[in-house]
This record gives sequence, structure tokens and C-alpha cells, in this order.
Amino acid sequence: MYAKVVLPMGIGKTTFFYRIEGWMVTTMLKKDLINKVSEELVLQKQDVSLALDIILETMGEALAENRRVELRGFGSFSTRTRKARNTKNPRTGVMMNIPERKTLHFTMSKSLKESLIHQ
Repeated sequence: MYAKVVLPMGIGKTTFFYRIEGWMVTTMLKKDLINKVSEELVLQKQDVSLALDIILETMGEALAENRRVELRGFGSFSTRTRKARNTKNPRTGVMMNIPERKTLHFTMSKSLKESLIHQ
């Protein structure tokens, strides 16, 4: 698992990624998920990896078609459209246009929210 650690170095900040375990907050990678599922279900990692790839591809296709993806007990994914806007580049001060774009939105389920609150 990897954790992002930001250390101040001189004028700016430098970001390092460390593979760590224990007391620090870590990131679950795709391979970690595959390992966990293959251990729990006693399946080969290749089979679990293929199934996960199919699931993620199917979810991506549905979201690309502006369909909502709902996983009961976990949450739902949907796309939202962000309006076009004008903004100023903080480095150069030049005004620039940001076009309209789609973003991914996640809403967690009540059961997931409750489990996070009571940790």
C-alpha cells in the first residue's frame, strides 16, 4: 500500500509516495483488492483480475452513456456536467476559459456512511 507524504523542502513542497503499513493512512490498490478477494473466495488471482476488469469496464461504459451505477450497500456513481467558466491563471494572471466538462460523482450509501461515522 502507498501513502502520500508531503514534506516542505525549501520554498515549495515536495510530494513523496511511500509503500507503508501500520498506523498511517494507506491506499488500497487494485492488486490489493484482487489479493483480498482471491483469498476470501479461494479463487485464482487471474480469474479475480479478469472479473474486476469486466466490472470496471462495464461501469465505465454505463457512465459514458450517462447512466447511473448503483452498488447497494456501497453507493452510486453518476456523471455531472460542470458549466464552462472563466478563471485567472494564478501564476501568469492571464484570463482563460475552461470549457464545459463531465465529472464523476459518488454518493455513498447510508450503511457505508454509518460505518465510517462509527469507526
